[in-house]
Amino acid sequence: MIKFLIYVAIVLTIVAVGYLVRVFELAQALKGKKSEKITESDNKLMGRFMLIFLLCLFAFCAWQLKEYGPRMLPESASEHGIVLDTLMNYNMLLIWIVFVFTQILLFYFAYKYYGRKGNVAKYFPHNNKLEMLWTIVPAIVLAFIIIFGIKSWAKITDVASNEAIVIELYSKQFDWTGRYAGKDNTLGAANYKLITGINELGLDSISQAGMDDVVVKNELHIPIGKEVEFKFRSRDVIHSAYFPHFRAQMNTVPGMTTMLHFTPIITTAEMREKTKNPNFDYILLCNKICGNSHYNMQMTIVVESEEEYNKWLDGKKPFFGVKTAEIPKEEVKTEVAEK
Repeated sequence: MIKFLIYVAIVLTIVAVGYLVRVFELAQALKGKKSEKITESDNKLMGRFMLIFLLCLFAFCAWQLKEYGPRMLPESASEHGIVLDTLMNYNMLLIWIVFVFTQILLFYFAYKYYGRKGNVAKYFPHNNKLEMLWTIVPAIVLAFIIIFGIKSWAKITDVASNEAIVIELYSKQFDWTGRYAGKDNTLGAANYKLITGINELGLDSISQAGMDDVVVKNELHIPIGKEVEFKFRSRDVIHSAYFPHFRAQMNTVPGMTTMLHFTPIITTAEMREKTKNPNFDYILLCNKICGNSHYNMQMTIVVESEEEYNKWLDGKKPFFGVKTAEIPKEEVKTEVAEK
């Protein structure tokens, strides 16, 4: 009801302004003046309005920044996310400086050089100093941003360490399936030809490295402070694994394996306290429109202590029902070496 009344008030205001303009035109006509003829006083008034509009614009932008700034991105929950946020903040600061500077010049010049008698525009075709100034300064600033960005990207996309926990995320319309590499931290072989109703990932039952692989649905657990390497596969179309709180995203492409890695730094419990939301959960989303139920393609991610993570993983039964301890280490090493 309140929204409806607001809309009615806006419409009535627009109508009232229209009638006021019409009354003004009629008053000018009675005085013998033509409303379409612009006078010097009209130009001066418009110039002053330009300054008023500039102040209103800055006030509106400041309000938006205060109101919506904290909502642009959630707090970063990964190590490299902090680096990316810093890069983002530098870019936003640069944009705001340029925006404020150019808008002040634009509206000030509109006020200062309003149309008046005897005011003639100066022909100013070229100036080498100005050309150098607005070429060199942006080049230096952009070079800094680009170098910072390249260094950040190289660090994020570097090869994961040998201690990283290996997890596979398998995408298909319209859900995610997780596969943990088990105690040997080596994923077993898989082939799309082996996909069945029960074995939807196409896991190879004779792959010794995959005997302890754990397959999970709906919920993924990762330990805080430990590097996690994700490997992605897709059954049908291109999906995109998006971890908004960890500032990570990677396409999952049929016929190939893609990878990314990050280190979580805030547990789910800690983030619930920070956000004052007892129902908060990290989520994995699909960021490619992949079909009718694309919106429903998500998975909960739980970040917890290493002890809690190990306890949770130990409570899961391997897909082929074989514990790592039951696999001869020589066989696993041999298989990995052959690959």
